[in-house]
Amino acid sequence: MLLRSLLIIFIGSFTLQAREASDKPNIIFVLLDDLGKEWLNCYGGENIKTPRIDQLAAQGIKFDNAYSMPQCTPSRVAFMTGQYPYRSGWVNHWDAPRWGAGYYDWKSNPSIARTMKSAGYTTAVAGKWQLNDFRIHPDAMVKHGFDDYCMWTGCEGSTDKKHEQTSTQRYWNPYIHTKEGSKTYPGEFGPDIYNQFVLDFISENKDKPFFIYYPMTLPHGPLVHTPLEPDVKDKYAKHKAMVHYIDLLTGKLIDQLEKLQIRENTIIVWTCDNGTSGGINNKMNGREVKGGKTQTTENGVNTPFIVSCPGLIPEGKTTKAIVDFTDMHQTFADFAGTQLNSQYTYDGKSAKAVFLGKEKSDRDWIMAMGSKPARMTDAGVENVYYFRDRVVRDARYKLFVSTDRKPEKLIDLEKDPAEQNNLINNPEYKAVLDRLSLAIETFPESDADPTYAKLSTNPWDKKATFPSKLHKQGHPNQVEKHKVKETSKKKKKSKKEKK
Repeated sequence: MLLRSLLIIFIGSFTLQAREASDKPNIIFVLLDDLGKEWLNCYGGENIKTPRIDQLAAQGIKFDNAYSMPQCTPSRVAFMTGQYPYRSGWVNHWDAPRWGAGYYDWKSNPSIARTMKSAGYTTAVAGKWQLNDFRIHPDAMVKHGFDDYCMWTGCEGSTDKKHEQTSTQRYWNPYIHTKEGSKTYPGEFGPDIYNQFVLDFISENKDKPFFIYYPMTLPHGPLVHTPLEPDVKDKYAKHKAMVHYIDLLTGKLIDQLEKLQIRENTIIVWTCDNGTSGGINNKMNGREVKGGKTQTTENGVNTPFIVSCPGLIPEGKTTKAIVDFTDMHQTFADFAGTQLNSQYTYDGKSAKAVFLGKEKSDRDWIMAMGSKPARMTDAGVENVYYFRDRVVRDARYKLFVSTDRKPEKLIDLEKDPAEQNNLINNPEYKAVLDRLSLAIETFPESDADPTYAKLSTNPWDKKATFPSKLHKQGHPNQVEKHKVKETSKKKKKSKKEKK
């Protein structure tokens, strides 16, 4: 009887654990690199075929109003931390492997991977990172909370030319960092390696909840041919080939989940870090759309955003609910049944109810800000502005806010998707202007600079070219002082030259 009772307890315990595990859906966050909506059929993109991405959208919810930031670093850190750039400090773009010094510090910042690990998830990341230099921190990904990783190292345009010759390669003959170290893969195509790593990780962890961050390197430049289309030559042919390859890799991901019979317990969030690179334009729903990367216009920050999990997420739906990248941290924590680390302040709100079919999000507005490189000063990495210009919007209207914290442009996106007509002085829209302007009051007076432990100087570090704080724009008195000093220096130099 004792043995029978123990057996019943053991079986009951195992069944409970299995049920609890299955109640936690797997989550895969797929992040493209420089791809706007105008290059996807399901969003009305023309001159391109993306059948597997379209299939993903048909099997889930397609968002019309999801915001990233306008460039790589602000978007990626906003996703990882659940914080707006003004709080995390990563307002401007910064490539740690390229410029050294500043980096995403695991001791000072929250991490969505650590949050998911706290909920019992096995975690992995594959693709582009660029927020840490693996020469200095080879185990950075583990410290950020990832159990396994397969990363393009980054290092384009570095002053360390010897390292750059190998590490800059993200596509053909890629230089990739794993737990075994960094090395070149001769003759191979990087996106295939990152994708296969993800597929293998899914196979190895299919019986327990997993979280995968899959930041694809595609289709960011340099534009290249792909294994599918080896003979493409010009800019647009290469770009299209790279988009076709994204579609192929997306299909492989879907097929793997279906093969392992876990597609209905895996949430795929498929999106991009910002709009298409400048100079690469396409028609969308009959309208010419320019590549909007680095811009806060909709082609720069209103990113493609698809959420799919048949049986859990409604299928074949398009929503106007507003979400942005800061929401993902809280959303994934809610699906995982865990709490965020109370040590930090978060800006995002959970979009779980929206993912499950609710028509309207709990947000009053979403926001995008940040672009262009930060600057190295004698105090370290600092932002260019005291208060960076930004945009806030609801499901229909959008407000541009200047560096002096004032509304400067109001757009009715429903009537004016090209953002040409400024309604800020139109009395009919005063209530809309007043409502969106309330968001400005919630912003701190000055944007934070990145927080990280200072490291010893490396030969490839970007040199300080500005004094701390005085280089910044947005505070007239500070800027004026800096200008006076610079003018004085120029006059002295001019006198010496005359002598």
